[in-house]
Amino acid sequence: MQRLEQLLAARTPWLTDGGLETTMIFNEGQELPSFAAFTLLDSETGRDALTRYFHVYAALARNADTGLVLDTPTWRAGTSWGAVMGLDGTAIRRINAEAAAFCAGFRAGAEAEGMPVLLNGVLGPSGDGYALERTLTGDEANACHRVQVEALAEAGVELITAATMTHSGEAIGVVRAAQAAGVPVAVSFTVETDGRLPSRETLSQAIATTDAATDGAPVYYMVNCAHPTHFSGVLEGSWVSRIGGIRANASRMSHAELDESTELDAGDPDEFGQLYRDLGALLPNLRVIGGCCGSDHRHVGAASGHFHRHHTR
Repeated sequence: MQRLEQLLAARTPWLTDGGLETTMIFNEGQELPSFAAFTLLDSETGRDALTRYFHVYAALARNADTGLVLDTPTWRAGTSWGAVMGLDGTAIRRINAEAAAFCAGFRAGAEAEGMPVLLNGVLGPSGDGYALERTLTGDEANACHRVQVEALAEAGVELITAATMTHSGEAIGVVRAAQAAGVPVAVSFTVETDGRLPSRETLSQAIATTDAATDGAPVYYMVNCAHPTHFSGVLEGSWVSRIGGIRANASRMSHAELDESTELDAGDPDEFGQLYRDLGALLPNLRVIGGCCGSDHRHVGAASGHFHRHHTR
């Protein structure tokens, strides 16, 4: 059985990592220009930091007797943010290929111990994930993300995940790019404290709009970069069956407050785990659990522990 099929058939969620960028900046002392974790691949020190980081989450997944969704550090490795950092399309293709190769190398060692590891190619929004600077049509977003999607697909990722999507138009474009590249795709939306996207779409509206424009192509949807209390109250209706993953923030602060914060708000890891247990009761098809800004192995470990104690395989 292919790894994606294993993931979708799993009776309990696979794990993924926490807040990569915030962990590297605040806990590891790494500098990430424009919040770009792919820059860690440029040095032995950075690669070592990434390897240590992934080993921690692989151990959590192994201890939980589940699989690992291994994300490439490419959230900022698209053409829009690449241009900000002076990178052209050729450089973007190389960076994404190198990131996928690095993760594939890590997977080879992790899977040697019998744990399935799915290689997930990650891309982020063309603009600021905390604010909607401008909306994109599906065609505009397709053109914007096509280079990165093609590079990740050619590098052998088994899934593309569009993370921190602020509006449905950009999500539609990414899905179309993935369809053209022949690679499965998932979409993760971010929401404000009221459970609505920065575009003011509801989660249900964003999912329905994306599904309608792409013939339901996403294998599942996710929510990331928001505290569980920001969106748990809107998870009602048959549409929640389309949500397959959660990567929540550790902090209850709004995006605006986080943007102005100079210190890491790690919240309460045990409460984080309890809130994930509660989300599991609302989301019948939850397949991936991890963290986002401010979260680390403590949060994901607590989420895994609570979830697996209250659910059977």
